[in-house]
Amino acid sequence: MTGPKMVKAKKNQTDHAQLAYQSIRQMLFHDEIGPYQKISIRDLAERFGMSTTPVVQALKWLEIQGLLRRDYNKGYYTEPISLKQVKEVYDLRELIEVNLIPETIEHLDEAGIKRLYLAQQAHIKAARSASLNEKLIKDMDLHLTLASLSNCLTHNMMLKQLFELLYLKYRGSYLFNHKPEVVDAHKGIIDAVVSRNVSEAQTRLSQHITRIKEIALAELSKRLKDRESLNL
Repeated sequence: MTGPKMVKAKKNQTDHAQLAYQSIRQMLFHDEIGPYQKISIRDLAERFGMSTTPVVQALKWLEIQGLLRRDYNKGYYTEPISLKQVKEVYDLRELIEVNLIPETIEHLDEAGIKRLYLAQQAHIKAARSASLNEKLIKDMDLHLTLASLSNCLTHNMMLKQLFELLYLKYRGSYLFNHKPEVVDAHKGIIDAVVSRNVSEAQTRLSQHITRIKEIALAELSKRLKDRESLNL
């Protein structure tokens, strides 16, 4: 195979790998692939209607991102739960998000305020729904919107990767118990930002992330204990 045919075949292979990659991410997010689970490449290929080659490529991309691990000669696995890493992710989130507040307020204009209020309204609506995934997405969108107004691209890229670690590697259902207090916390943060009170906004945001970290770690600890009791 040469010339245009080879180019077309390579493009199809890349398209399939991208499709497999996005599909596996969705499976992780919706908890269709759970922690401690071995991943069947053949089953995924059959599910996606493609060969195993693009599936393997997709799994390699996810491994590079730290969302999966590979045991040589054994295959790919989802990672076990690590309370230490979850704590580190939340600590790093707090460091990045709180430190972006001065830049966010400095660059804040009417369009930015409108974006914040729209994100807040979407989060409030999601908080009233029964869908945990919708709550997770709108919560993430609100935090990323706030951070994006700082115009600090590298910080925002890192923050997005941290959310992906939390929601894809550790599953929202395993660490996110959406409390009514979250809506109130977001309102306090946004009010402080819009009023351009840097100190108050930073304090409220720091307290909020600390609180949701405590909730997440408590939920994960409970699930780990339940798992241990089942394995006795």
